Amino acid sequence: MLGDKMMCEDIIQNVFLKFFENMYRIRNSERVDVWLFRTTRNEIYTVYRNKKIHVDQFGVLDADEIDIDSSIKLYEDYELKEMNLLVMKELEKIAIEQRDVFLLKEYGGLSYKEIANMMNIDEDLVKSRLYKTRQKLISRLSKVVIV
Repeated sequence: MLGDKMMCEDIIQNVFLKFFENMYRIRNSERVDVWLFRTTRNEIYTVYRNKKIHVDQFGVLDADEIDIDSSIKLYEDYELKEMNLLVMKELEKIAIEQRDVFLLKEYGGLSYKEIANMMNIDEDLVKSRLYKTRQKLISRLSKVVIV
């Protein structure tokens, strides 16, 4: 969701520090995964709210340090990256409940049941939100993307 490995590591560290500080306050110790998910999601949204930054995808200070594998199909990778950016841009315009379900399913690879348990909603609601989000993305991206 962030596209920045260093920022992800910072968020993970912050989440586990918060977990360590609050682990005695968590009511249901069997559902720590839900607490971790929500806290991580909130941290990511805080980053989005506080910063509008240009992400250095390579994490290097000098362009000479970048190693490019010549076997990579640069054009295809560029198109895929561009499409991912378009999808993420359109996801920002979608309700947070639908966006979370989409991200957990498509990028997190979780099952409907896992998403339902994590978000404390019915499995049918997960399917409904995912369907609606996909339809919105198809509609919006079809106006933007020219094949």
